[in-house]
Amino acid sequence: MLNEKQLVEQCISNSDGALDELYLRYAPILFGICLRYTRNQEEAEDLLHDGFIRILDQLKFFRQEGSFEGWLRRIMVTSAINHYRKNKQRGMDQELTEYRLNNWSSDPVMDDLSMNELLEAIRELPEGYQMVFNLHVMDGYKHREIGEMLDISESTSKSQFMKARLALQQKIIGMNREARPEIEKSKTII
Repeated sequence: MLNEKQLVEQCISNSDGALDELYLRYAPILFGICLRYTRNQEEAEDLLHDGFIRILDQLKFFRQEGSFEGWLRRIMVTSAINHYRKNKQRGMDQELTEYRLNNWSSDPVMDDLSMNELLEAIRELPEGYQMVFNLHVMDGYKHREIGEMLDISESTSKSQFMKARLALQQKIIGMNREARPEIEKSKTII
């Protein structure tokens, strides 16, 4: 197994098997990113394919500084943003209003939720909400940065995030009630 530096060098020189190794090593990680930014597995596979084409085009510019995986993730997120912009131009933008940003991570509604359930709930969000939520919560971007990436204002990013957060809370509460109807009964008794 090649180390990262060797793998990059061999991919650039088109050595036999190097591209396959790159794909096999990093596709599962990058596919997880794609799933967060798309509506279904087929769309995520298309995004992964487009992202890998971009990675291969940009590989010669990787300076062997910092994390190679981090560099790959950044390219995949950029590919997801480009995918979003292309769809946004087709009229998939959402109505925006201003909301105050609250802290997502301290939400008790999230306690009993599995990662798969969360990802499914995120995929059901309107595309604008989904994009901002993923960039902010999953990838750690600030609203100012998100605004610059998506060509929206910082306050629009905050608004989209708040709406996404509220929509996810409602979805998760509904999922919890379906899974454990005794919770609803106990709440009505008290």
